[in-house]
Amino acid sequence: MRLFSKASTRERGAAAEDMAAEHLRQHGLVVVARNWLCRRGEIDLICRDGNTLVFVEVRQRASSRFGGAAASITPAKQARLIAAAQHYLLGVSPLPPCRFDAVCIDGETISWIKHCIEA
Repeated sequence: MRLFSKASTRERGAAAEDMAAEHLRQHGLVVVARNWLCRRGEIDLICRDGNTLVFVEVRQRASSRFGGAAASITPAKQARLIAAAQHYLLGVSPLPPCRFDAVCIDGETISWIKHCIEA
């Protein structure tokens, strides 16, 4: 029998995004948008790192036992993130430098992976 916490998946996801946003703020990034959604996908956090626009995927796993949070960013997920970012950039002029980062939470460990997707 497997026991689940009382928090819903949505509540756990929001808590992970809160932790990720705070971690990035502590490192000087400014959060521009959260849970930006379009028909092509969702971007968890959109931040500014100086002049660079940063699209951030937040992933959380209870442990790294089965590859961890970073391993859960599949090629299909990467493609959806790139498509959503392209859609977001249609409304941005002039185009700033951009990058894709991930904040991975494995248990109590937070890892910030810069430039995790090449686009």
